[in-house]
Amino acid sequence: MRRAAHPEPHAVERIGWLRAAVLGANDGILSTAGLVIGVAGAGTGRSDILLAGIAGMAAGALSMAAGEYVSVSSQKDAETADLKREAAELAAQPEVELAELAAIYMERGMDRPTAEQAARQTSEHDALAAHARAELGITAATVARPLQAALASALTFSAGAALPLLAVRFAPEPQIAFVIAVTTLLALALLGWLGAWAGKAPPARAVLRVSFWGAIAMAVTFGIGKLVGTAV
Repeated sequence: MRRAAHPEPHAVERIGWLRAAVLGANDGILSTAGLVIGVAGAGTGRSDILLAGIAGMAAGALSMAAGEYVSVSSQKDAETADLKREAAELAAQPEVELAELAAIYMERGMDRPTAEQAARQTSEHDALAAHARAELGITAATVARPLQAALASALTFSAGAALPLLAVRFAPEPQIAFVIAVTTLLALALLGWLGAWAGKAPPARAVLRVSFWGAIAMAVTFGIGKLVGTAV
């Protein structure tokens, strides 16, 4: 889809990779932290904790990339099918489609003469893009990009997972679980703030939300590690 030059940036233009990046980083931090803090709770040594964390990071990054690629590809397939159907309808009955576009514009507040003029002018410029925007909500800024989402997710997952692994590597062994928890909560809070900033949203709620659920997840996995370690 063609896109005209527009000097004013909007957060929606980053929505494709931003969603995948925030999800990947959050999952990388939290899932890896939960894994290593659970293993630490079982009373194992640093080398075993690191081994589990590195394996979890590799598996998680590949899983995130594959999951994002498959899910966003499904979205792209649906968008492509809708656009092909719309293109066929435009070729078969252009006047009907023109009237339909004008009706959509009238529903959005235009009077009939203005809506009909807008429908004609946008259709003369790019009829398929006009119908994609008006009927399907598909624009160049929001169209699905599977490879971009997969790469963003895998890279940010790995970057996020590296933080709890560094905490395991450099923390004093008796305090590994505590250092993992503190490092992870700080990283999650920072991630929440960055995600809110990039999306031009209020940061306080995002920071509180991600920190709260991160603390719950780590408490649960640490408790499970303690119980399993004691039982075994």
